[in-house]
This record gives sequence, C-alpha cells and structure tokens, in this order.
Amino acid sequence: MTAVNGPTVVDGGQSANPEAPMTAPPRRSRAGRDLPAAIGVGALLGAIILVTLFTVRAAFTVVVGAAVAIGTVEVIRALRLTGRRIPIVPLAVGAFVIPPVAFLGGLDGLLAAVLVTIAAAIVMRVLGPSDGLLRDLAGIVFVAAYVGFPAGFAALLTGASQGSFRVLAFIGTVVASDIGGYAAGVLSGGRHKLAPSVSPGKSWEGFAGSVFACVTVAAVVVAWPLGAHAWQGMLLGLATAATATVGDLGESLLKRDIGIKDMGSLLPGHGGIMDRLDSLLCTAPVSWLLLTAFLH
Repeated sequence: MTAVNGPTVVDGGQSANPEAPMTAPPRRSRAGRDLPAAIGVGALLGAIILVTLFTVRAAFTVVVGAAVAIGTVEVIRALRLTGRRIPIVPLAVGAFVIPPVAFLGGLDGLLAAVLVTIAAAIVMRVLGPSDGLLRDLAGIVFVAAYVGFPAGFAALLTGASQGSFRVLAFIGTVVASDIGGYAAGVLSGGRHKLAPSVSPGKSWEGFAGSVFACVTVAAVVVAWPLGAHAWQGMLLGLATAATATVGDLGESLLKRDIGIKDMGSLLPGHGGIMDRLDSLLCTAPVSWLLLTAFLH
C-alpha cells in the first residue's frame, strides 16, 4: 500500500528496498480490521462526542465542523487523483462553518452556508485554467452536497428540543448498524454477498445484523428518553439500516472508481475520517426528517 496525498492507493508493488527490515503487520480480525486499534479510536471519538454533546451543544457542532472539514479535504485529495482541479480552501472552510451556522440559523442558515461555500469555490476555480472546467464545477457541487450539506442536519438535530438525545438516537443507531453488521457478518461467515462488485466484505447476513441492531437501539432510545413510541423508533431503525448501508456502499463505489482503499490514514483501524462519516452523512437528513416528524 502506498499513501498518496492522504488516500491509500492500491498499487500491489514491492518495497523499494528489498533489504529493509521486516515489520510485523498489524493484528487484524477475520473481517480485515486492526480490531484493537479500531476499538480504541472508536472509544476516543465516542467520548469526545458525548462530552461535547451533553455539556456545550454548540461545541459539539464545532467538533462536527472540524470532522467534516477534514473529510472534505480527504474527498478532494482523492478526486484530485483523477485529474480534477477542485479548490480545497473554500470547501474545507465552508464545511467547518456549515454545522455551527445551521445550529444558530436553522434550515435557512444551512442552505445559505452551503450556497456561499459552493459559490466561493466556483469563483476560485473559474479564475484558474479553463480546461476541464465543467467537470471541476460538477466536482465542487458534489463535494459540498456529499459532505458539508448533510452534516448540517446533525447540527439541526442538536439545536432542537431534547437535541442531545436526538443526536444520540441518530448516532447511536448508525453505530449499531456498523457493529451489528460487523458482528453478524463475521459470525456467519458472510456467505451471501450483498454487493460483491462494490464491497466484497458486505453480506446479506451482515445487513440482517444491522437491521436487528438498528431497530433494537432506535426503539429503546426513541421511546426513552425521547418519549415517543417504540414503533417510531423501529421505523427510524429500519431507515437507518438502509441509509447507513447505502452510504457505506456509495463511498466504497467512489473509492473503487478512483482506485484507492481508504480515504486516508488518520484513524488507525478505520482509515480516514470519511471512512467513518460515510454512513453518518447519508443518514443525518433522514434522521432529522423522521425525528422532527415524530417529536414535533
């Protein structure tokens, strides 16, 4: 594996120095992860989220902004491997600003922040070379819509009544999807592949585990402490299992098209920030929509 500008590129090459000392490979589980590192990083991220979410909710939106800014940089660097000229600074700054603006300004603030971000990036790109301009402009819109825009819905959840518990229901259900799918896939052997041409590790057995875990966790959290009906939580769980899987497969398809394994290497055992945000970003708008309808 060779790290290029953040993403991990699959090259299948040999070490440049055949006499270099061999190092022990990281311990990996049957599903291919360095499980101890993944658990440790996950616990640290969870602690940061919970502390900010249940102390100063505005600080949580800043944490979200920092995460999506890094994720934006990872996506842009990956797209640049295909020859696209997408400006990093306006899109990364915009991604950082979008969640706090959405928290303070609501849905109107979110839409305004996204439009300003796209406009600033377009102006910067138009001032550059003219070749490939339309392709790059489409790339700018894609990056903003893929990362920054859906992250704003997590901030909208935060700013609502019982916002901390709404976000807990949203994130907790997505995490349940990941854990449930991982456990079911490993324990069953994952014999029936879900989308082998996109993500060979995904299986129907794993998806069933995701559905079960999502429905269980969402039913509990939505019924208590949010005080809605358990069946509404079950609907949230079903929707989350679907959107989390679509988000994961969508990023896998993007990485496969570009020719990279991970979006980055910032998080040991996970890859890049975007390798953790993919399911969350796809689920955030749906969670906001359903929880807003259920809780008024």
